Amino acid sequence: MRTRYSLLFALLSFALFAGIAAWRAQQPVALTPLFFTDRVVIPAPLLVALHGGDRFLAADLETMRLSATGMDDRGVDTKYLVRAQREVSRLNACHEDNYYLANGLLTWGGAVEEGNDVLRAAVECRFWDEIPPFFYGVNLSFFQHNNEEAARVLETGAERSPQNAAAMRKLAVMLRAEQFADERLALNYLIQQRDSSVDPKLKDMLDKRVIRLQGLIQLREAQRQYESEHGLLRDLRQLVDRGLLDELPTDPLRLGYELRGESIELKKLKIAGLEEQP
Repeated sequence: MRTRYSLLFALLSFALFAGIAAWRAQQPVALTPLFFTDRVVIPAPLLVALHGGDRFLAADLETMRLSATGMDDRGVDTKYLVRAQREVSRLNACHEDNYYLANGLLTWGGAVEEGNDVLRAAVECRFWDEIPPFFYGVNLSFFQHNNEEAARVLETGAERSPQNAAAMRKLAVMLRAEQFADERLALNYLIQQRDSSVDPKLKDMLDKRVIRLQGLIQLREAQRQYESEHGLLRDLRQLVDRGLLDELPTDPLRLGYELRGESIELKKLKIAGLEEQP
């Protein structure tokens, strides 16, 4: 008898459970959004304490951790990296991996000031290394349009680099030349820098830029003469067709010249994905 009641109770319980489960499955599900706070970044003093007072070991391990956890299949966690890489820079501003990551993931990932802060500290700390000044100088010019400071930083890099000194000094000269509103002033500056250089490589590089700028000046003079007689210039070949030039100037850099709007300009090297940068 007891066995029969127990079996009946079990069947009733199962029927009740099945009914509740079927009813629950038909109810709409309300999704509650999850809110995540920023990831934890351990301050530099605490990291030093956790690693037995060795700030260099703390910087090494923290850099490895953030390089492994700062990116996932959704992209780069920029806010986290900004805070984490600043702490590593406080621990060891000379850390090579940290400034490489800061340049690649922060500065070129949209956090320009924050990435440049790490690079600036690396420039001061790694007094023998040409790479941080090169990265920092390029960023100053490309992102922040501060050509004068960029040229100064690149010259610092040139002083540290026996192999790339000429290229860095050439870039510094070109950045300063771009600040001249008048192309003739820029040409005079380039000629002065070329003639005063004692580095044959730099002299050759600057000579190509002098020839290129001379070609631009020649084209613009012909454009002014053409437009005074025939109206707006539509194509560079019109300068040759009208006898104002025997031929279009040859650019030793093989980039050439272009009519951009109503002005003749030097063509620039196009880098895919970067033309839209402000």
